[in-house]
This record gives sequence, structure tokens and C-alpha cells, in this order.
Amino acid sequence: MNTLEKIIAHKTKEVAERKALYPIPLLEKSVYFASQTVSLSKYLTREDKNGIIAEIKRHSPSKGYLNKYVNVERTSIGYMQAGASALSVLTDTEFFKGTSEDLKTARKFNFCPILRKDFIIDEYQIIESKSMGADAILLIAAVLTKAEVTKFVELAQSLNMEVLFEVHDQKELEKLNEKINVVGVNNRNLKTMDIDIGISLELANIIPPNFIKVSESGIKDVKTVQQLKSYGYTGFLMGSHFMKNPRPDLACKEFMDNLNKTRKELVSHEN
Repeated sequence: MNTLEKIIAHKTKEVAERKALYPIPLLEKSVYFASQTVSLSKYLTREDKNGIIAEIKRHSPSKGYLNKYVNVERTSIGYMQAGASALSVLTDTEFFKGTSEDLKTARKFNFCPILRKDFIIDEYQIIESKSMGADAILLIAAVLTKAEVTKFVELAQSLNMEVLFEVHDQKELEKLNEKINVVGVNNRNLKTMDIDIGISLELANIIPPNFIKVSESGIKDVKTVQQLKSYGYTGFLMGSHFMKNPRPDLACKEFMDNLNKTRKELVSHEN
């Protein structure tokens, strides 16, 4: 059984337990359930932003702990002050050591798009995401059928949440739904955990131009962001690069400062 299969097997049990503990009528009473959402796609295309989706991720199955004692309040606020376009929060506990409380904390202190990063396999989790205060959810093509993608996208949008639809190869793109706003290309193979930025470059011209493109995993330097931009990407999901620093917010600020500096230099060079 590969890592992805282990995650989905555990997630199936976990969702059944959560349904029993926190039934949907209870989730619908959450203070966030009726609140207005913030558009991820709009923030990713804002001229005054760089498209960085900064992630809070304590642990990964391939690398172990990145930042065991991360301060979610300070990190999330710091990410946004640094100029990130959005936040991504891992809520999987078993494999990534995240919690729903992490997302609720980020929501409490920030007015910006927040992506719930988890392995969504059931409609219940979409309603749960809204109750946590998420503005967008991740749907992973590798673990869903085309019919499930369609059904899940419709439910998310009925709750005014957007979808980041994650693919890793051309075959998974066949599950793409026209109602989706944002397509994420995961440079990490979820079965082997190997990372290759070339995946984003390969799929760039195959993804229809009407979708906002996000590159995920393995982005460590400004040069890579510039290269991905030249291939039509407007979003860049970064977690490990920031999280392995004791102060992820400061690592993000340094990265953003370098990115802005490079951007200004390119503009002045063109003029």
C-alpha cells in the first residue's frame, strides 16, 4: 500500500467518526457557516500581489516534522503582512499533524482567502470546511472519480466556496470540470512522494487557458517562480520552504522581498 492509499484508507474511517461526533446540523450552526467567503481566484489575479499561497504545515509523510511547534496565529498574520495572496492550512491530523483548529485560528485573525488542504473524499468534509471558515477547498483528481468531482464542485460552489482542483498528469486533467476556477499542478507524485517541477511545465499548455493555474510543491526560489510565470502560472503554493524555518513568517517575508525586487528589476529592464 503506497502513502496515498494509506491516507485514503485512514480518511475513510476518520470521516465516519467525525460524522457521528459532529453531525451536519451542528456544523451548520457554526459562526462561519453563514459568513461571506473571500475569492481565491480574485486574490491570485490581483495586480498588487505575487500569487503566493503560503502554507501552514507542521509535518509531512516524506520529511517528518517541519515545524512541530508552529504558532498559527503569528505565522498566518505574518504571511499576510509579507504580501501572500492566500493561506493554505493543512487540517489532516494523522499524516500532517494539522487540525481544524489551525484553520479556525487563521480565519479568526485574517481577512484573506483560506484554502483547506486535506484529502476530501466525502460531501460531509465540504460542509465541514465551510463551518471551519474555509473559502476554498482542495479536490485531488487522483482520489476522486469524474462524477465525484462534478458533485463536490457543485456543493462547494453552493456554499460560495471555490475549488483548487489538483492534478499530477494529463490523464487526471480529463476529470476537469468547467465550473472549476483554479487548477493546481502538484509537482509531487503522491504515490512515490518524488518532486519534479517539470510536471508543471509539461502540463502548462495542456490546461485550457480559461483556468487560473497554480503550481504546487518544490518551489524554493524566485527563479522558479519567474520560470513558472512565463509558462502562464499565476499561483504558487509554498509550504515546506517556509515551514522548515523556525519563523515561517519571516522566511516568507524574505522570499516576497526578493520576489518584489526581481519584479521591479524586470520592469525597469523592459522600460
